[in-house]
Amino acid sequence: MTAGTLHPTLAVLNRQLTLYRRLWQASIFSSFVLPVLFLISIGIGVGRYVGSVEGVDYLSWIVPGVLASTAFQIALGESTYAVLGDFKWVRAYHAMRATPVRPVDMVCGHLLYLVLRAEAAVLAFLVVVVFFGGLHSPWSLATPVVCGLLIAATAAPVTAFAARIDHDSYFSLLFRLVMIPSTLFAGVFFPVEQLPAVVRPLAYASPMWHGVEMCRAATLGRATAWPLAMHVGYLLVWAVGGAALAVLAFRRRLED
Repeated sequence: MTAGTLHPTLAVLNRQLTLYRRLWQASIFSSFVLPVLFLISIGIGVGRYVGSVEGVDYLSWIVPGVLASTAFQIALGESTYAVLGDFKWVRAYHAMRATPVRPVDMVCGHLLYLVLRAEAAVLAFLVVVVFFGGLHSPWSLATPVVCGLLIAATAAPVTAFAARIDHDSYFSLLFRLVMIPSTLFAGVFFPVEQLPAVVRPLAYASPMWHGVEMCRAATLGRATAWPLAMHVGYLLVWAVGGAALAVLAFRRRLED
């Protein structure tokens, strides 16, 4: 089946995958090498001084956090400059609009691409973790599903944001005020309970924390901090709501 006969959403996905096949070398370090370096330096190196956390060795405790943060950072990073660039500089979305591709197809194709792109990094990381003994439950096989949901919950609202702005300087604020705090304070490196009580609600509000908690429950074979349905439902609200806002932002921008 050729790109011309594909459903519009799949045609957008095909375009993204074609671009990635030509540029994938540039993402090897951030998507594959960096998480492994984190695992070795923080999980093993720092873990020697930390000891155990919540009854498990620090390496096993940090694995799901690094797993979720890898998916989170790929989703956030690939929904900023790439989206703004296809509007402002490349004008790829304007070219798509001249075809039967609708804004909803553009958004869905973009999100599908990000899920596939990040899931490849997640699966590669899981394979590496097996050799370090960081997985303790067969439920670890569910972590790619959790990461897929986290990717959608992160990428959808960020895509909506990127489609509404006209200058990339806003992205530095997004990275400083959202990505870095979420990575540091959403339970990746230490339990959220160690934060001051007044700050914890900010951690709970982050989709990242919910993804980390579900990944940690899966890799350690234990219950989630909140009922599983609440974690899943919260991420779904971000994903569906963000996607709806993204479609609206695409439609308005392409009408200009």
